[in-house]
Amino acid sequence: MLTNWNIAFWEYEFYAPAWLSLLILSPALLWILNRSFNNHKGSLKYSGLINDQRKLHNPNIRRIRYGINFGWVLVYCLLVTALAKPFHWQGNEDPDENYKNGIDIILAMDVSASMLAMDFKPNRLEVAKEVAKDFIDGRSSDRIGLVIYSGEAYTACPATLDYSIVKQQLDLIGTTRLDAGTAIGTGLGTAVTRLRSDSLSSKVIILLTDGSNNAGEIDPLTAAELARSKSIRVYTIGVGSTGEAPTPVITPFGIRYENLPVEIDEKTLQKIAQATGGKYFRAQDEIVLKTIYAEIERLEKRRMIGKQFQHDPPATPQAFLKWALLLSFLLWVIKLIYFKREA
Repeated sequence: MLTNWNIAFWEYEFYAPAWLSLLILSPALLWILNRSFNNHKGSLKYSGLINDQRKLHNPNIRRIRYGINFGWVLVYCLLVTALAKPFHWQGNEDPDENYKNGIDIILAMDVSASMLAMDFKPNRLEVAKEVAKDFIDGRSSDRIGLVIYSGEAYTACPATLDYSIVKQQLDLIGTTRLDAGTAIGTGLGTAVTRLRSDSLSSKVIILLTDGSNNAGEIDPLTAAELARSKSIRVYTIGVGSTGEAPTPVITPFGIRYENLPVEIDEKTLQKIAQATGGKYFRAQDEIVLKTIYAEIERLEKRRMIGKQFQHDPPATPQAFLKWALLLSFLLWVIKLIYFKREA
């Protein structure tokens, strides 16, 4: 939460920004005050010689006077800023409510053999894991879980605030622990079941795959309808370059790589996203995949702001008024000390 004395104006927004136009008068105000000081006649008469009078002169007095004038201009700027009705979104949040305002996120990641294709370096799976970990590192109050799937699916980590556990499970992901195939519907259905009834008000599944549904007993669109019924948004990501890619193929002599067509069922992924209020993305390289996660974060952040602030936060000019009052008092004290007859 912002301190009550924070006047970092660049962190604020303003309900009445037109008042800020008065700040352009600040240089003119400073010039007027300094000119008034230069033209000010002394209040005591001195009958001695000019040279003797100059010996009594203290050069610091002029600097102090200019400093006081500058201080009054700062007071003017603070009052003008207060008139502009500053407010701050962060100032309307309670840090103890971060958990309530967070998001439940399940990462549903395809770990089928084709994810070892080398159109990403070193391969699709390793890049997907590293980008997912970067995404997790950017979270603070969201619960994150992990579901992996190929021909079947299982929960590698339930939704948790302990991100180190999620990243450890990502590091352990391989492609040999599950049945062969790509069961998108089963993977999505499993992710849906991991978002419990006590999940946060905002629930999201990020489903990543590089193929099409060819295994499992749950149709992807049926799983999408289940997600929609539970108010879960599903963002789908198709991973893979266009054309052909070096893809592992199991042979009697072991695994060898062949250039095979990249076949992603984009229509089904689009339908899943549309049915749940999410969005489909296509990642053809690592850079694009990173921007996709950033875009998902931006979309969800905007949704959360809309939920948290059903009305505009109140104006908070108090910090500017406090500093104006404090500075005015200090200027009055300085003037009282150095210019007693004027104070």
